Amino acid sequence: MMAMTNDKVRVTIADRQKKVRIPSGLRMLIRRACIAVLREEKFQGDAEVSVTFVDNDQIRRLNAKFRDKDSATDVLSFPMGENGEYDLNPSTGAKLLGDVVLSMEKAAEQAQEYEHSFEREVCYLTVHSMLHLLGYDHMNSEEKAVMRMKEETVMSQIGLGLNK
Repeated sequence: MMAMTNDKVRVTIADRQKKVRIPSGLRMLIRRACIAVLREEKFQGDAEVSVTFVDNDQIRRLNAKFRDKDSATDVLSFPMGENGEYDLNPSTGAKLLGDVVLSMEKAAEQAQEYEHSFEREVCYLTVHSMLHLLGYDHMNSEEKAVMRMKEETVMSQIGLGLNK
């Protein structure tokens, strides 16, 4: 069942914001979310992903620059692979999946709005973004439904399923 037993996953996490205090254990939860997505997708080989915490202003600027949308959003995904092909880290040989940029402010707002924990919201956004890094999209309702099902499956696997 676990296709990744010998594969290594390196998740680099950087906090570039000062607005929201990062609870202890959140970084480990994010790593678990990334690994759970890769397991669920039966990803083969070593992988690297970077996760960066930003505030609403920082993510608004990135959203404007890369998506022509001048508004804050909750998460941005910057995939480095295409069609299952990834650049490799020359020193480790690991596949470079890409970058996840999370607005901690937006995550806190949405956790309150949806009445669940901040940790659950950040993990959900991480899972959502990881699926984007692996090539999933939600431009049409069929793709959106597949992506949503995968998100809930992974969230349940890490103990943060519905209403947690």
